[in-house]
Amino acid sequence: MEFLLPKGDYPTSFRRSLLVVLVCVTVLVCTDQDYYSLLGVSKEASSREIRQAFKKLALKLHPDKNQNDPNAHESFLKINRAYEVLKDEDLRKKYDKYGEKGLEDQQQGGRYESWHYYRYDFGIYDDDPEIITLDRGEFDAAVNSGELWFVNFYSPRCSHCHDLAPTWREFAKEMDGVIRIGAVNCGDNRMLCRIKGINSYPSLYVFKTGMQPVKYYGDRSKESLKNFAMQYVTSTVTELWAGNFVNAIETSFASGLGWLITFCAERGGRCITLIKKEGLANVGWMDCGTQGELCDNLDISSSTTAYFPPGATINNKEKGGVLFLNSLDAREIYQEVMKHLPDFEIMSATSLEDHLAHHRWLLFFQFGENDKSSVQEFKKLKFLLKDEHIQVGKFDCLSSPTICNKLYVYQPCLAVFKGKGIEDYEIHHGKKILYDIVAFAKESVNSHVITLGPQNFPGKEKEPWLVDFFAPWCPPCRALLPELRKASKHLYGQLKFGTLDCTVHEGLCNMHNIRAYPTTVVFNQSDVHEYEGHHSAEQILEFIEDLRNPSVISLTPETFVELVERRKREEIWMVDFYAPWCGPCQALMPEWKKMARMLNGLISVGSVDCQKFYSFCHQQNVRGYPEIRLFPQKSSTAHQYYSYNGWHRDSYSLRGWALGYLPQVSIDLTPQSFTEKVLNGKDHWVIDFYAPWCGPCQNFAPEFEILARAVKGKVKAGKVDCQAYGQTCQSADIRAYPTVKFYPYQGTKVKCLQIATYLIINVQEIYQKLQTF
Repeated sequence: MEFLLPKGDYPTSFRRSLLVVLVCVTVLVCTDQDYYSLLGVSKEASSREIRQAFKKLALKLHPDKNQNDPNAHESFLKINRAYEVLKDEDLRKKYDKYGEKGLEDQQQGGRYESWHYYRYDFGIYDDDPEIITLDRGEFDAAVNSGELWFVNFYSPRCSHCHDLAPTWREFAKEMDGVIRIGAVNCGDNRMLCRIKGINSYPSLYVFKTGMQPVKYYGDRSKESLKNFAMQYVTSTVTELWAGNFVNAIETSFASGLGWLITFCAERGGRCITLIKKEGLANVGWMDCGTQGELCDNLDISSSTTAYFPPGATINNKEKGGVLFLNSLDAREIYQEVMKHLPDFEIMSATSLEDHLAHHRWLLFFQFGENDKSSVQEFKKLKFLLKDEHIQVGKFDCLSSPTICNKLYVYQPCLAVFKGKGIEDYEIHHGKKILYDIVAFAKESVNSHVITLGPQNFPGKEKEPWLVDFFAPWCPPCRALLPELRKASKHLYGQLKFGTLDCTVHEGLCNMHNIRAYPTTVVFNQSDVHEYEGHHSAEQILEFIEDLRNPSVISLTPETFVELVERRKREEIWMVDFYAPWCGPCQALMPEWKKMARMLNGLISVGSVDCQKFYSFCHQQNVRGYPEIRLFPQKSSTAHQYYSYNGWHRDSYSLRGWALGYLPQVSIDLTPQSFTEKVLNGKDHWVIDFYAPWCGPCQNFAPEFEILARAVKGKVKAGKVDCQAYGQTCQSADIRAYPTVKFYPYQGTKVKCLQIATYLIINVQEIYQKLQTF
């Protein structure tokens, strides 16, 4: 298969060590009843909704509360199993795609906590609307949205966390609308908390775009928390007077910003209000004691705060639309000002295409003027997206149904247009909350993912495409979308990216036999390749690289006989017998491909799909998945194959195991042969001085064989056993194992060069050093 993508540089996938069982086993807890039905939630349920549903059932069905019910334990295991699977993004995808069969390697749900734990420790903040519980998949998008966040990292078992909870709730209510209050359950998000350096609970951090997170060390009273948080709520307060008032107001109005002004009628009175303005309004104050004439013209007779929206008449409060506020409470002022901020520009059908051709836009599609999708908080978007040069507007689909039908918009939604016309756009399928919309808009305009439909779906004659078939209600689908955007930036100009909503285009998805979401497919002319890896940009890039330069050969029963069983005498093969639904098989796949690339030219690597070729695998006596076998060079004494029984299935462990079966190219030297061939001979020699008991020596041995093959014909490679020939190694000044030395010949033997020790053993570096001679 010739893949059309040109070569390019891609990020290397991070190294992972996988501690997995040797074969897929049957789990202890299983049920024929649908997991979503067990918990009483829909398939589109969020993580919070799943937690809330499980908690409600746990308090009702827990064996501690049903001690007279002999089936209580088994009943609770079923709902516990359902919760453990559905709360995990990867397991949820497997379940949605393969059902229970896809989870046969997983043991979740066999253990549970006491009733007291679920009543008092589980989901501490799930019922608090002012506190946003953040999970691993949404954390970065939230804290990088441009808003100010104060986040509580807690553990359900931490008594201090429970002591703080009532105060944190009251604090969140008071700060609602001023800053974002979040919470992260480190019991459910251990990896996220580890990455963020959380090592004690509770840990309270302020997150603000453009600065490092700041940890709070003060006492845990509401006032102290508020004073700390307000340090990071920045507002510049301008003193206004007769000399600058008119110019300041008019300049601000011209840029589309209003003014929030506190007028101080009494000396020494509490009259300057500091609020979080988000860049939506300028903030100022005026001393009416010294600016009496100006205050009189504005009809100001007592201390008050007023909001002057853009275009307001500044010399007549009755006619100018000025909003007078009697409160000095920051939250109340904030909410009133938000109500009176100007709404987004409404585009007409005639102006839409011209607008989208020249600028980046985030558009809210509504159906009628009174569409409920309008949220006051969304008015912040103009400021939060300003640095990305994204304008924000609205379009009423009832005014032009044809345009919305062409864009496959059939219900209220929002979409990003990337400044290249009406066809280059992406519909938002995430949460309808501010930080998620901001993250989507910033990612989308800088990526190359577009929304597909029947009119622009890639055909066989076009360039290669990666298409993600998804459903908006599917949480794993929503988690994959940001990773696709990241990957698209690395492959711009080489591979096009698109998404297809199967709830809208059901016929097209059925045509391509889509049975689960998300299903990600690469279309390369007549070739179709389905992606089965984890939802990360790195692994998507590895998948594409492997399509361009295939490292693993997909074997059928016929090609297995031809290539493996009838292999040439000097050939070595490694074969992975797997099933697509098997969890360890899926985890092995990217490591297997990486290993194959590292063994390129040394060992051939293949795989057999035992779901497709079940009878053949049964004939080969394959009893569990994955089954890894190495078929060595043919000889009268060689085994038919060797099975891998190692604990680690990462690419480096597998590679090291395989290299151990390569025939030795280097020469084992004795004291006599070392003297004759190396010290007195007329060849270049690279020597590995080692000891059989030395672990690093054993690990380095296959690497040295690769070096010996690489320099064959130019430099001879030899090995000296320093346990057997200690005097030789002592004479060579060997002080640690392994040590690699180079003995060049340039008319006469010159002094040897030590080019590697046990501290620095890198075959590539050794090879580069040898190339200089």
